[in-house]
Amino acid sequence: MWTTTNLTDAMQSCACCTPALQIGRRGLLGLAGALGASAMLPRFARAASGHYDALLLTCIDPRFPANTIAYMRSRDLIGKYSQVSLAGASIAVVADPFKSWRPAFWENLSASISLHHVPKVIVLNHRECGAAGIAYGADSIATKEAENATHMKVFAEFRAQMKEKHADLQVETGLMALDGTVDMFTA
Repeated sequence: MWTTTNLTDAMQSCACCTPALQIGRRGLLGLAGALGASAMLPRFARAASGHYDALLLTCIDPRFPANTIAYMRSRDLIGKYSQVSLAGASIAVVADPFKSWRPAFWENLSASISLHHVPKVIVLNHRECGAAGIAYGADSIATKEAENATHMKVFAEFRAQMKEKHADLQVETGLMALDGTVDMFTA
């Protein structure tokens, strides 16, 4: 098994590789990373100006990425959406404790519209959301009924802001449970 040290030692005896050693191990790793990234440039260039199906707004909670990907796969949307993750998902966009984060969402949405031509925004809030507790108090998520009422209120405000800023975009709002099931909330 070769390690970085063994590879370096082996290269020291090779006249053609000696100049590469002058940039050091970190330089070699950087060069390897750059070469790998350059091989992917055509794919990224294509993606940057593509037409995608949606922008997905999710929470940063580490319990949900796998379920979110599974949900998006079930809708045949893998590779067809942009994504923004903020604590609380749409709560971050409408709740006062997170008002300084709002521009991040709106600017990312504008970029996704420009670059990806998205026709809709899919919001996936989730149950047992700590950001909801921060924004609206512990009682807002104490029971399933309280959670539903809180998220219905948040989704209604989010839709209203979307209608004001981007009336041409469709909006889908859903609440994901810990098991990955999603309840869709409509206007």
